[in-house]
Amino acid sequence: MADPVAAAAAVVGERHPRAYAAFLCGSVITSRRTAFSDLDVVVLLDGAPAPYRESLRHAGWPVELFVHTRSSWDGYVEREIPRRRSPLLLMCATGRLLLDRDGAGTLLQAHARQLVEAGPPRATQSELDDRRYTLTDLLDDLAGCADPGERLCIVGELARRTAEFVLLSDGAWLGGGKWLSRRLAEARPGLPDRLNAAVRAALDGRTEALVSLVEELLAPAGGRLWEGYRRKGVAGRTGKG
Repeated sequence: MADPVAAAAAVVGERHPRAYAAFLCGSVITSRRTAFSDLDVVVLLDGAPAPYRESLRHAGWPVELFVHTRSSWDGYVEREIPRRRSPLLLMCATGRLLLDRDGAGTLLQAHARQLVEAGPPRATQSELDDRRYTLTDLLDDLAGCADPGERLCIVGELARRTAEFVLLSDGAWLGGGKWLSRRLAEARPGLPDRLNAAVRAALDGRTEALVSLVEELLAPAGGRLWEGYRRKGVAGRTGKG
């Protein structure tokens, strides 16, 4: 396949010759690049057809285009930051500038980096307690589980929610899929390996290490939480499952 930077620049030039800024982002520009990496390309336009997202192929590469105006970029980022997970923000903060007319791309990247460095909103005690309650419930489900299929789902949910709880506790950005593990490794080096080993053992029915690890991570926030937990419900949204 063609060089990723050249291929990404060609996509931008062919599909959006009037773009004023563009970034190549993601694993493809890092040492984490694999044979399955795609080209994540953020493009800034002055107007229509932005905003839109499109998946395509170019020169043998799978390409994902994220096309925005500056206004739509601001709108997406402003909505995503309160969720503590903003792929668009992180892409532009860490991406490689492909196109930068009149310095607009440089200014946008500097702004993105400032927002990333500032970090997401800190989790409230209520949010952390909600997470403690959920993890406690999952630990109880795991303790009473004898079905391998159910154990698979419980353990997977425990792993994801434990990682998110740690990141929230540390005031770090969240992520999804592989990015959840990468964010966790940045916040707590070595923890993804410990969690991986504990999960593998738990899937075979040896749950002690996973239970111990989750309890260790819960301890600074007050440990397990079940008895006495109470939240006011929202009509139509109470219940489990």
